[in-house]
Amino acid sequence: MAPVRLPDVVRPYLEPLLGPLGSAGGPALARLRRVRGTERLLLELDLTRGLLEAPPTSPVAALRSLQTPTLRGLVTALGKAAEDDVVVGLVAHLGGDLGLSAGDELRAAVTGFRASGKRAVAWAETYGEMVGGNAAYHLASAFEEVWVQPTGQVGLVGAHAEVVFLRGALDKLGVTTQLGQRHEYKSAANTFLERGMTDPHREMMTRIVDSVTETLVADVARGRGLPVTDVRAALEAGPLTPEDALARRLVDRIGYREDVYAAVRASLTDGDVDADGPVLRFVERYAKPGGPLGGLKDQLPSGRGKGVVAVVGAYGPIHLGRNGGPNPMSGPSIGSDSLATALRTAGNDPDVRAVVLRIDSPGGSAVASDAVRRAVLQVRSEGTPVVASMGAVAGSGGYFIAMPCDEIVAGAITLTGSIGVLGGKQVLSDTLARIGVERETVRAGRFSDMFSTDRPFDEEEWARVEGWLDAIYDDFTTKAAQDRGMAVADLERVARGRVWTGADAAERGLVDRLGGLAHAVDRACGLAGTTRRDVDVRAWPKPNPFAALTPPESSEAPAAAYLTGPPAPSVAAALLGQAGEGVGAVDQVLRLLVTHAGLPAYGALTMPGRITLR
Repeated sequence: MAPVRLPDVVRPYLEPLLGPLGSAGGPALARLRRVRGTERLLLELDLTRGLLEAPPTSPVAALRSLQTPTLRGLVTALGKAAEDDVVVGLVAHLGGDLGLSAGDELRAAVTGFRASGKRAVAWAETYGEMVGGNAAYHLASAFEEVWVQPTGQVGLVGAHAEVVFLRGALDKLGVTTQLGQRHEYKSAANTFLERGMTDPHREMMTRIVDSVTETLVADVARGRGLPVTDVRAALEAGPLTPEDALARRLVDRIGYREDVYAAVRASLTDGDVDADGPVLRFVERYAKPGGPLGGLKDQLPSGRGKGVVAVVGAYGPIHLGRNGGPNPMSGPSIGSDSLATALRTAGNDPDVRAVVLRIDSPGGSAVASDAVRRAVLQVRSEGTPVVASMGAVAGSGGYFIAMPCDEIVAGAITLTGSIGVLGGKQVLSDTLARIGVERETVRAGRFSDMFSTDRPFDEEEWARVEGWLDAIYDDFTTKAAQDRGMAVADLERVARGRVWTGADAAERGLVDRLGGLAHAVDRACGLAGTTRRDVDVRAWPKPNPFAALTPPESSEAPAAAYLTGPPAPSVAAALLGQAGEGVGAVDQVLRLLVTHAGLPAYGALTMPGRITLR
């Protein structure tokens, strides 16, 4: 190799990495050559840094998230590593705020990695500290060997759900609530109407936590080779000390990080302390060896003449218009124009063999959801199959945009369904009067101030609201029955606003298969008459690295999907209305209450208030 010639201006910065001028590349390049040549890789999966479900929505967001791996990236990398002879093992550091649904998808990827016969070890300081650790331990149970620190715990304790009710607080503030819902299981309005769970609400929530716990127990039993009864007994006795978990065969060894790595290296070198051990690589860096810029190649055509499976993301609440800038109170959002454009351009691209619509959404606007549904049907009508892949949540409007797809793939722990409707308003006049604020309205039309927060609906107005809710519910159930090939009466029995887990939804015909994004991609390939090896799986649209900065030529240009509108409305705005200037304190209290309740009220097809599964 010829000596490296460094320009004087960069010599001080590069010589520490490349070695002295005139060397054959220096120590860093020598190490790189060894890794690419004969040395083996031990991959590291570090989930304590967090995990992104939705990819960055802008160049600025991309820079902020450089240190945080994405779920899709990790799953893809583990699938690649399973077939790569250079990769000899996987060691995972578990912890952080890992959701049950994301952990379930990673669990499937780890199971696939283990099927290749490679070493896979999980460790954590603790699987929950003073809290449950269901998600982390559920993932750990898929590994060949599980470690825990001597001072840790194994918090496999079963799922529980928390629901917030604001009626008492709203009464103290003088807020009158007028909300209607279709039907008894559509519990979103209960957050504002009730002081506790109604019987249908409790029935629904009980079944959700039971279903999730059944999945946890079955998966752990299968992963650890234990009877279901033993796992259930351990769950009822948890959280467990390391010694108790070891005795119950939930963990294999107790130790610290250095003990884990020493044991893994020894097992990969047959105990020869003088042998060169494998080189460590984070899973995401293995997937994109070019570093932070390595992902740019994913945005460009492969040049290999392959077809494409386009993964179109739908993350956040659904509203009309363009994707809003991430709202600090709600995160990313789905604009119907942006999502429909992404679907339309994928369907029109001759290289796209199939589309996977990845959904992680609690729903929102009925009109916006219907516009997206129409776009899905249009793509299918032109010969491109569409498969829905459900993330943690795909309910109400999130289910509405999934139901027209050729197939729906959901995780066993996904929250979905919620085929129901809600709508109404909060009346704030008494609240404002308590702090000396009075407002008067002048109207020109009979119903021009119908949704004003200054007064209640009158009888005729409430009848209109009720009729509107009935019409939307009838439209939802009719289209759901049509899309799912069910009789309306059969669909109605699993609708009525009820939220299901993916496992229960599959038994009732609301979804087709259980699995994660990787399984959805495989199904899309099958429907398109191709295989995973014969296509590039690519986030869509990404025509070039600068598309987000280039104005589109028309509404049908791929770059049009990057257009953004104003920030998505705040969580409180749609339901509380605008309290007006000069009442900031009351407005902020109300917004805080609504935010705490977790109800992203963007429209009639909105999931119930925050269902926190742990």
